[in-house]
Formats: sequence, structure tokens, C-alpha cells
Amino acid sequence: MTKTHAKDAPILVTGAAGHVGANLTHRLVQDGARVRVLLRNGEPETAFEHIDVEKVYADLRDERSLKAAVEDVQSIFHVASMVSTIDGTPEHRRTIYETNVLGTRYLLRQARAAGVGRTIVTGSFSAVGYDLDRPEIPADEERGFYPYHRAMPYERSKTLQEHEVLKAVAEGQDAMVVTSCAVVGGHDYFPSRMGHTMCRFANRELNAYVPGGFEFVTGRDIAEGHVLAMAKGRPGQKYIIASQFMTLDDIFDVWETMIGQPRPRFKLSPDVLLPLAEAGSWLMTRFRPEAPQLLTPGAIRRLRLMRHADTTKARTELGFRPTSVEEAFAEAYAFHWERGAITHPDAKPPAVPQSIPATSRPAVQIHA
Repeated sequence: MTKTHAKDAPILVTGAAGHVGANLTHRLVQDGARVRVLLRNGEPETAFEHIDVEKVYADLRDERSLKAAVEDVQSIFHVASMVSTIDGTPEHRRTIYETNVLGTRYLLRQARAAGVGRTIVTGSFSAVGYDLDRPEIPADEERGFYPYHRAMPYERSKTLQEHEVLKAVAEGQDAMVVTSCAVVGGHDYFPSRMGHTMCRFANRELNAYVPGGFEFVTGRDIAEGHVLAMAKGRPGQKYIIASQFMTLDDIFDVWETMIGQPRPRFKLSPDVLLPLAEAGSWLMTRFRPEAPQLLTPGAIRRLRLMRHADTTKARTELGFRPTSVEEAFAEAYAFHWERGAITHPDAKPPAVPQSIPATSRPAVQIHA
């Protein structure tokens, strides 16, 4: 049974230290909300150095540890997820499943027991299906995940995560999914794969690339999408939030002008590189499983699909309006410059200050 909470009761954000979670947390604080963030013990807390949030510590895989986190909160943004583009070891795959699937189940169950009003679960565009003959056709929320293609464990886990949301809704819980695409923008503290790529580009550490493209969402837009869904979304629904599709060549056009560095010299065919990446990933997983893998087979497969997103539902039902990806790249560059990640002497100083607010939009009432 849902309890009636005071309007100043806290809003819980899981995964608040990550790229999506940090943008959302800063947006909520800017809107005047009282925010409680759920962190793992030992997780970096740089994202909260200049904002006032309540911190609780728990592990999504330990359901008992979540009870105190959800106590007396009015609503939850469940952003936390283990993101990975590798197949990895059996232990790696198990951790993905336990974090993304069982962790969501446990959090929803504890939220229901505590009478939390509404839970928004952050989904992934990789859990949205595509046209098997023309994967570049914009995909909407009705396009189901195709279970027979070569999928990463992460993709499968995010699909199963959505099933957990639907099961909770079938039991009367107020929950829905907000689907994120590849995020660009500030508050990228770890950093993300795209933030890391930008830094390597600026520091002249990228010598080659694979052509392809992604659907991107700005940090401002994904935060806005979550807030709008909390205020206007329908239980049991899924809303895709995306800003713009861009190819890597489009991105390098922007970065060459903004950063003042040339694009990588070599463009590699994905058909040639994919089997090499498969072999390299297998060797890394077998002999150096803890070492990061920069260009994985899963990432290459996603790049060459050239997938686009259809955001009609979010625009129509939530009033979502995307902002500029180019501006988000400028904010991201300024953010990484100020944290000292850009060290090449030929890189241009950023043209915008890093301290741009998370959004210039008016606050949306999210009390449920």
C-alpha cells in the first residue's frame, strides 16, 4: 500500500555517482528537492562535493541493506546499473545479472513494502529491439528485444530488468522505465566511455576509429526525461529519451572545431576489425580479466547497426523536447578540462565554463 508522504520527504536516487545519476541528482537539487543518494561503500563521492544530499550506503545485491535506504522516501529514481560491453568471465556475467536484474527486483520489493509512491527505473536503448532487415529505422517503445541475435550480457540484463518492472506493476506498484541512450555532457566523474574517448581525442591518443553511429542523449535531457516521467508518466510504460543521432565522423567534425585537434588518421572497416576484437577480447578475458577493454566486439556491433531512436511517445505524453548535443559536447569538454584530464598543449581551452547549471528549464513538480 502506498503511503502519503510529506512534500519535503526525500527522493532516493540510486547510481547517483554515475553519469546519468549525477546529472539527475544535480537537477533535483537545483529544483529544490530533498535528495537521498544510495552509494556503495567506497564509491567515489566527487559528484556531491558542492551540493547538499543525504547519503546512505547499501549493495543492490543485498536486499536487507536496502530497507533503510527506502524508508520514508516519497519516490525513487533507480539509475544504478552495472554497464559493460564485454562478455567477460562467468563471475562478471553473474555480477551483471545480480546487480541489474536481482538488484532491481529487491529495490522494487522494498519500495513496495515501504509504501513508496513511484519508482522510475533507468533503462537502456540496447534493450529496445530493431528492424532485423533495416536496423537504422528509428525504433520506438513497441519494438521488442530480439532474443536470438548476438547480445551482450548487459543488454540481456537490461531487458530482464524491464520484466521486473512489469511484474511489480502487475502487483499494483507504480513504476515505469525511462530509456537512456549514449549520454554526453558534464558531471561525468568516472568518466563514461564517451567522456574517455573525448579525452583521448583531445590528448592525441586516438590513432584509428571504426565508422558507425549512436543515438545520443544529453545529460540535461536524460535528467529532464526522468523528472517529466515522475510527474506525467503512466505506470507500466516505457519512455525513450534521446537527443540526436550522430556518426563518429559527425562527432569528429564537432571535436576538430571545438578542441582544435585532428581526427584519427585511420578509419578501420568494422568487418575487418570485429574478428580481431573478438580474438583480443577472448584473450583479455582469459588472461587479464580485470584489465579494461577499449574497443570491444559488442561496441563494434552496436556502432555498425547505426540505430536511431523514435522519441514520439516521450514528446507526446511527457512534453519532452531535446536540447543540443553540440552544446553538451562543449560542456563535457569544459568539465574534463577543469578536472585536469586534458593535457595536450595543442588542445584549445574550453569556450564555455564548466559551471553551467544542469538545466535552464523551469522546475517540474515531482511530488507523487
